[in-house]
Amino acid sequence: MVNKLRFILLLLGAFFILTSIVAQQKSKVNIEHADYFRYNAKFGRDIQRLIGNVVIRQDSTLFSCDSAYINEAKNSFEAFSNVHIKVNDTVDVYGSRLLYEGNTKIAEFFDSVKLVDKNTVLTTDHLIYNRITKTAFYDVGGKIVNKDNILVSKSGLYFTGTRTFHFWHDVVLTNPDQETYSDTLIFNTNNETAYFLGPTVIRGKESTIYCEYGWYDTKNDKSKLVKRPSITNSDQTITADSLHYDNNTFFGKAMGNVQVVDTQHKVIITGRKGELWDKKGMSYVTDSAIAITYDGHDSLFIHADTMWMNFDKDRKAKMIRAYYGVRFYRKNLQGKCDSLSYNMTDSTIKLYEKPVLWSGKNQLTSDSIAIAVSGNRVDSLMMYNTAFIVSKDSTDTFNQIRGKNMIAYFVKNELTKINVNGNAQTIYYVREDDGYLIGVDLAESSSMTIKIKNNDIQSISYQLSVNEDMFPEKELTKEETRLKDFSWQKELRPANKGDIFKKEKSKN
Repeated sequence: MVNKLRFILLLLGAFFILTSIVAQQKSKVNIEHADYFRYNAKFGRDIQRLIGNVVIRQDSTLFSCDSAYINEAKNSFEAFSNVHIKVNDTVDVYGSRLLYEGNTKIAEFFDSVKLVDKNTVLTTDHLIYNRITKTAFYDVGGKIVNKDNILVSKSGLYFTGTRTFHFWHDVVLTNPDQETYSDTLIFNTNNETAYFLGPTVIRGKESTIYCEYGWYDTKNDKSKLVKRPSITNSDQTITADSLHYDNNTFFGKAMGNVQVVDTQHKVIITGRKGELWDKKGMSYVTDSAIAITYDGHDSLFIHADTMWMNFDKDRKAKMIRAYYGVRFYRKNLQGKCDSLSYNMTDSTIKLYEKPVLWSGKNQLTSDSIAIAVSGNRVDSLMMYNTAFIVSKDSTDTFNQIRGKNMIAYFVKNELTKINVNGNAQTIYYVREDDGYLIGVDLAESSSMTIKIKNNDIQSISYQLSVNEDMFPEKELTKEETRLKDFSWQKELRPANKGDIFKKEKSKN
């Protein structure tokens, strides 16, 4: 409806221009040449028939045809066969039949109509050409060929002065690289740029683009799309408030509410700004960036200052990297670190720079942590160099496990077993079923295995050179109930997915 109203207003504007000009000046339609002249009253009193090599002139414009009926009194004529209007040095119009009104300077062509303008050819079966407004209009379907670009639509309006086409209804633009389907499209043949003014789908060799407003420079292979455009390939969809892309440099930019969905790996990345380097196989999203891994059971929410994604030549995602201030939340697993990587090839997540994990009552820390994921669930995790597990026993007491390296195993995202390798140490508060404290068990061993159920330690098995003693709590100082590098960081633990945006308080 909006497009129809726009077109009606355009025609009304042209009409008022026309009447204004016509009121000021009129010119006669003159016969320049014909092989034969015929007059027959049955044609009409003022009508004369022209046959053979007919040439008619009005002002500087020449009309030619095989035959014509001219009415000099009404300043009009009807032309037949091999009709041609030489509009100017670049514009020619051809057709099988023509009705021409000399007073309004409007030419109406029928059957096998062709308009040629420099590098552009328009073909249709019905065309109205206005010499005053220099516009050509068709409404029965038309085809435009401009170099490598082919456009078809049901209706169209061509401004010969600016060499701009306006298309409506079932518009299709085809070139060697892609096909574009639109409801409303403007194409400028000078700069070979298409402007989209309605729902538009662009199908390329490897991706599909949807937009409702924007432009595509077919000559320079650049585009800008707004109003929530999206780019989709076999596995990924990128959506934003606006998208810019340069096919020459393979560089794209997304602005405003950016979302990347990878259906193969079930990952969603969001942010407010992003950039893409297709040839390098890399992209990033920043400003409130979040990565979400999802399945039918639970979702993992990861926040960082910037999310980078690496992909192969087929646009298959290979790696996600999160940099600076990483925090993440899942119902059974939360964590923080400075940076994180997610290798989609082997489904491994690595945490760097003072990483902390929380699983149920347990806090896990080490120099670096690697998490193995299977079926989008945590299968196991490895902690390297100064691995430490803490769980709260009471208000001021903590069960602790420390070692050089640890491997923790999960079942349905719940921690079930821990293997400690190298310099294994434990502080464990042994209690009766009713909670009565029996004593504090201090042990050292080269390695040990801890079994956990419902987030509580069930048993500890030691291997080789065990040094173990149990003490009454009152015989131990606070320092003796803390293993080296002990740190309880409960205040940093995300309580829900909204907490991943919380900033750590400065210690200064």
